[in-house]
Amino acid sequence: EKFYVILDKTVFYPEGGGQISDSGFISNTNCKLQVTDVKRIQDTIVHLVQLKDGKLAVGDNVEQSIDENKRYKTAINHSATHLMHQSLRDTLGTHVEQKGSLVTDDYLRFDFSHNKALSNQEIEHIECEVVSEIYKSTDTQSKIMSFKEAMKLGALAFFDEKYGDDVRVVFVGSNSIELCGGTHVSNTREIGLFKIISESSISTGVRR
Repeated sequence: EKFYVILDKTVFYPEGGGQISDSGFISNTNCKLQVTDVKRIQDTIVHLVQLKDGKLAVGDNVEQSIDENKRYKTAINHSATHLMHQSLRDTLGTHVEQKGSLVTDDYLRFDFSHNKALSNQEIEHIECEVVSEIYKSTDTQSKIMSFKEAMKLGALAFFDEKYGDDVRVVFVGSNSIELCGGTHVSNTREIGLFKIISESSISTGVRR
């Protein structure tokens, strides 16, 4: 049986900003629920669950456990996405803007504005820049600040999203500064390895 569960507080990351949601379990002495997807609907975080055992009632106290390995591998790919975005802008020009992304525990996908295919030399340069940032072992930082202050710092903000007065700014590596609500590694060395395995056009002026 599948249904939705809303909790007063949650440790589960809801799908957003290109990053997939956490998965894991919600349980107590009376039941065990497997969380397969988590979404934010307006201001409410909703968990899609499958009942594995027992019975859940409104008002129950529950324990939450996320798949830590999935969360960590997704964070690795999310931090790598930020480093690649910065390297794309450094290599191709500041006209490069993020047009979409998908960050999973297996891989990352990134769509960006650019009017022609990347050469092998450009791809190699981007890879080398990201790998260099990984080897620098730079600590990741996140700060809550006003939107205006973030813009003064040069933080990147895309997707035509609506931002509040205060935003979360994430600093990855030497130069990447982005508005982001996702999960990230604490140090770039945790990324370990970065390799671009494909590059193509998805529409006029947008590469993947």
